[in-house]
Amino acid sequence: MGAKIIHYSKIPINTFGPEAPGTSLRVLISDKQDGAPVYNLRMIEIESCGYTPKHQHDWEHENFVVEGHGQVFIKDTWYDLGPGSVVFVPPGVLHQYKNTGEQPLKFLCGIPTEKILSNRG
Repeated sequence: MGAKIIHYSKIPINTFGPEAPGTSLRVLISDKQDGAPVYNLRMIEIESCGYTPKHQHDWEHENFVVEGHGQVFIKDTWYDLGPGSVVFVPPGVLHQYKNTGEQPLKFLCGIPTEKILSNRG
């Protein structure tokens, strides 16, 4: 596949459902859509008072907060987030995100592609 240039707001938005109230995701770049061989890049958007469930999985997250304020729970500690915050969540670590502000919390989230995950073990 070729290069991709598009404003993120033109990419369809998906909601997570009742387990993550006020939380939605845009898949900005992916292996399936764009042929990206290593990373998937997503924009997570959490409305005021919204949150994700506490969860863990076998891959890491690389996050960059674009706008808004919130917190991330990693292992057993809450950390404050704001524009410019960088977060690394290691594989297998319990984590959760929540919006503590009045405006949407928006952050980029990088994860490995399915090809990379399937080659790990």
